[in-house]
Amino acid sequence: MKTALVTGGSGGIGSEICRHLAKAGYQVIVNYNSNQTKAQETLESLENDGHSIYQASVTNSESLAQMANFVREKYGRLDVLVNNSGVTTPVPHDDLDGLTDEWIDRIFQINVRGSFACVRAFKTLLEKGENSIVVNISSIAARTGVGSNVAYCASKAAMDSMTRSLGRALAPKIRVVSLSPGWVMGEYAKTFPQSYIDEQKSKTPLARIAESSDVAKALIGIVEQFTFSTGCVFPVDGGRPLM
Repeated sequence: MKTALVTGGSGGIGSEICRHLAKAGYQVIVNYNSNQTKAQETLESLENDGHSIYQASVTNSESLAQMANFVREKYGRLDVLVNNSGVTTPVPHDDLDGLTDEWIDRIFQINVRGSFACVRAFKTLLEKGENSIVVNISSIAARTGVGSNVAYCASKAAMDSMTRSLGRALAPKIRVVSLSPGWVMGEYAKTFPQSYIDEQKSKTPLARIAESSDVAKALIGIVEQFTFSTGCVFPVDGGRPLM
């Protein structure tokens, strides 16, 4: 049976990705950093057997190496790595002082360095997998420069650049792609007033905000059907850049 690991697997998008992977027949490792309760709830919601949860911060390479050893001992290989862990905070783009050094460092450490560190930690196991793939959960912000803050947009652009570089470097054994949603009705979006959400819908040609399931279904399609694609970015944005 194929195996998939999802970083940030206890969050809104991450947990939905885990559920879709389990339904598709994968043994899923739900990675989490701090919320064990949600990770356990996600684990218990998964169809079929053989799933696990594992606590490790993507900013701690030693912890990632230990997680890789756990996967090696229990599963022997990894077929899908989903780099879903990410962080941001709302700061107006013209508020340069509001975007502190601490937040800039945190965003890049988790969103960019953490994703790279995961690929580095699991490269050997991915090479043992079948048609193995790394899916980096990016954002439309990488392309538009419009998002929660300047550093977040830059971090997702860096992630897409990393996707292209690693797509070339790890071929032919490992494919690497970015999955790039627009607004998603996850935990972060739900912190905004309904009037703002309605405005975002009006700016989207398909006239709605994506659900976590839209992202998860796209990921399954990429993993299972787009088997001759690597180093590219798949949009799941409802046509937002067209407006």
